[in-house]
Amino acid sequence: MNERIPVDSEEYFTQVAADLDGLADVPDGALFEVVTQDGACMVLFRLELEPEWTGDDLTDRELAARVCADCPVRRECLELELRTSGDRTLGVWGALPAEDVRALYPVWRSRRRRLCGRLGDEPGAEPGTGGGQR
Repeated sequence: MNERIPVDSEEYFTQVAADLDGLADVPDGALFEVVTQDGACMVLFRLELEPEWTGDDLTDRELAARVCADCPVRRECLELELRTSGDRTLGVWGALPAEDVRALYPVWRSRRRRLCGRLGDEPGAEPGTGGGQR
């Protein structure tokens, strides 16, 4: 994801949504498996570790920057959250705080509907089923 674009700009959300287009045909179950197995937050959880905090109260954006910075499955995490919670999300997903995920959702959904319309499936559908989460 391109971090140089200001987070509050429409261009940023368009770029992030475009970055997720390659995951359109990945089944939900596969995304869930990779995120729960390889997600930085899940590894910390499984190992019962906590990141080193400064002791300050952190915003979701600051928390995401620390926990998700080197996560190998940020894109998959964000894609899964957009499919399953969309504009009702809470917390941090794919290195974005909930407010950004909610702002991204309509851009992602519009792109995905256009893309899936070409593929014959809806967002979040198992390939070839024609169905979807929403």
